[in-house]
Amino acid sequence: MSLLAQNIIIVVDTAFLGRVGEIELGASAIGGLFYVCLFIVGFGFASGTQILIGRRNGEGKYKEIGAYFDHSLYFLLIVGILIIAFSKLFSDQILKSILASENIYLYSRKFLDIRIWGLLFAFVNMAFRAFFIGITNTRYLTYSASIMAVINIVLDYAFIFGHWGFPVMGIEGAALASVLAEFSSVLFFVFLAIFKIDRRKYNMFHFPKIDFLLIRKILDVAFFVMMQFLASIVAWFSFFMIMEQTGERPLAISNIIRSLYMIFTIPIFSLGSATNTIVSNTIGENKVKAVLPVIFRMSMISLLSILLMISIGFLFSTQIISFYTTDISLINTTMNTFYVTLGVLVVFSVAIVVLNGVAGTANTRISLIIELIAVVLYLFTAYVLAIILKLPTHIVWCSEYLYFFILGTLSIIYLKTGKWKNKAI
Repeated sequence: MSLLAQNIIIVVDTAFLGRVGEIELGASAIGGLFYVCLFIVGFGFASGTQILIGRRNGEGKYKEIGAYFDHSLYFLLIVGILIIAFSKLFSDQILKSILASENIYLYSRKFLDIRIWGLLFAFVNMAFRAFFIGITNTRYLTYSASIMAVINIVLDYAFIFGHWGFPVMGIEGAALASVLAEFSSVLFFVFLAIFKIDRRKYNMFHFPKIDFLLIRKILDVAFFVMMQFLASIVAWFSFFMIMEQTGERPLAISNIIRSLYMIFTIPIFSLGSATNTIVSNTIGENKVKAVLPVIFRMSMISLLSILLMISIGFLFSTQIISFYTTDISLINTTMNTFYVTLGVLVVFSVAIVVLNGVAGTANTRISLIIELIAVVLYLFTAYVLAIILKLPTHIVWCSEYLYFFILGTLSIIYLKTGKWKNKAI
């Protein structure tokens, strides 16, 4: 439910900007993905913290959880400030050097100049997300994300189109709405910290002097997760750069598909995140023999849940795509790519859960290696299909099959070796 609410933000942004213009639609994809490339550093660190909190929760060492959370906040806020400074200094040069369309570059820059300020709020939200998933109490994430979604939708409508006395801001309005939505989530978590969380049980919010050894302990697990997520999102960003080289229409199609991907994969990523923390808690409870059966069951649940989503996609494909644009030509050319991605979801559903199972064992170096192998082969294939062979957009998207097949196969092979069983953290 938390991921559903968060991804409504992406869907609404894409749907609104699709009614502004194809250039704005494509530019929001590029600017948004550049933002996510920076955001993913914090997300990876928080995921490493989540693994550690899950392990301590399984062991019943609740007092240690607060120190992990407090130091996660320290690290994320410092890194967030540094990343914002990096973006302000270098994002223009980076975007200009990799984009072929001057219009896409100008609008991407407008979007990112505002959107980047939401990074600090997003990083604070990530720290709380790691805590609540790690202790297997996730209902507050649903409330938080729902607040974000409602505020973002309302502000999108007001800022993008200039309703209720606000000026027409277009793509900049979408960026500002997202920043304010993330800020609202921070306020909600602050409320929880004051009134709802059992701070004594978890020894939280004491904010002691920074313990660099503790941060290093978190980084021992989190660094490879950070690099893994960074590799994944850089691959996604690079794929969109490849599509941008083929024209503004293929980029617009790919942005619509990206938004649909985010909605259709909600069950997969939710179960992947749950697998991560359940595996970590299970090992903490010294039930190592239960790990592989847990991962298998989670994979089957993921596969069954995505089959329902795929059926809905096939039955209502035209209506779903027309939600993003009223351009009949764009709807028709997007259809084949949409069908390709529906097929990809079958492999996706198992691969992500199994990969998260590897990460949950705290062998994050291995999950990074698996990710890097998959990314290299994926981008090489996409480049050959799009730039060298100049094949249609839906054929280029078939490279997704290869990516997830490699992720899933290598993860299963590693888990079968049993080398993860003695990993101590």
